[in-house]
Amino acid sequence: MTDIPLDTMVRAAAPARRDIGLKARYAAERRFRIYGVLAISVGLAFLAIMLITIVSKGYTAFWQTTVTLPINFDEKIIDPSNKRATDPDVLIKANYPKLADKALMAKLGIDPSNKPMALKLKGFLSEGARVQLRDIVVADPSVIGTTRNVDILAAANLDSAFKGQIDLNVEEARRKVSDQQIAWMNQLKADGTMAEHFNKGLFTYGASSRPETSGMGVAIIGSFYMMVIVLLLALPIGVAASIYLEEFAKKNRFTDLIEVNINNLAAVPSIVFGLLGLAVFINFLGMPRSAAFVGGLVLTLMTLPTIIIATRAALAAVPPSIRSAALGLGASKMQMVFQHILPLAAPGILTGTIIGLARALGETAPLLLIGMVAFVADYPKTPFDPATALPVQIYMWANEAERAFVERMSGAIIILLVFLMAMNITAIVLRRRFERRW
Repeated sequence: MTDIPLDTMVRAAAPARRDIGLKARYAAERRFRIYGVLAISVGLAFLAIMLITIVSKGYTAFWQTTVTLPINFDEKIIDPSNKRATDPDVLIKANYPKLADKALMAKLGIDPSNKPMALKLKGFLSEGARVQLRDIVVADPSVIGTTRNVDILAAANLDSAFKGQIDLNVEEARRKVSDQQIAWMNQLKADGTMAEHFNKGLFTYGASSRPETSGMGVAIIGSFYMMVIVLLLALPIGVAASIYLEEFAKKNRFTDLIEVNINNLAAVPSIVFGLLGLAVFINFLGMPRSAAFVGGLVLTLMTLPTIIIATRAALAAVPPSIRSAALGLGASKMQMVFQHILPLAAPGILTGTIIGLARALGETAPLLLIGMVAFVADYPKTPFDPATALPVQIYMWANEAERAFVERMSGAIIILLVFLMAMNITAIVLRRRFERRW
């Protein structure tokens, strides 16, 4: 029997082991790819479910049911004693809902003396008709004694029924819309008197206890004021701090401590900044609660770490050769930074700023602690007036019991997501447009 040398056996077995090892590595790579695809698919699925849920519940908020009625601005109801020349308050205190009810009864062919039928009409039109008609008369008293077509908002329950959000097949006792109101709704729909129109009030109205007259006007103005304040304060302070730390500060334990604290502040929960704003700006400095100025200061503190980190990364990405060339040609360090380094780092700085503003726009917790959850119906004229913000308005509508507020809440989420997507897309486009690769 011939003996085979050991080294020959080892060399013969090596290719087999290599084949097994390659197969195992290829199998592991395929599994990793599958896990990655599954993870991305699950994330996209949840994102799709979230967006579909929000859009399906909120797209109807951009349409509002109105009833077009020929309103007779009867002087006997508005100003029976003809005192408006000496007492303008008469026009404010008039019984405007009676004008709308008379026009609706005439449209439906109901005898005004029929009290039971008149009672069933209650809740058909929005109580906001009082303010709507009052504003028309106060703006132009010459309408008194004339008849004009006015689009009156339908009540929230009729609006939901008109949009098909209420199951009308269930028994009358289990829904908030009566059979008689449904019959009137179908009658007005058939002759074109009752229809859906674009809901401008969603963008112009302030807070209201009635869903059909509530909107995001005050919240949009409040968010705009806060974003302006954050931009004016956080951008120059953040860029100045970044330039000092990256270009001028000596590397020692003190600057290391500052860098560690900046990184830690970027990870601090936003509610902590709200507590800081409550303690410093409101309790210590006595600034007004619910003011957009205070909200802007709080969001500035929260946004600063993000802007500083992004700006330092943009400055560090500029090649050292640019610095050496500028200094070699006789430029001072200040000239080198502001005339060469900063312009080249501007795209990264701009991107970090927009991302920081987008994060600030979507914050709710710090604003709740400084009182911006207040019920504000009037537009803030200055940043020091009471106001609220878009995410806070969404939070308040989420706590309401009325069905129609859920529609308003989802519509507001859609608008907020559009703003955030626009800001992030802008940051990506600007980065790709102006970014330089070294």
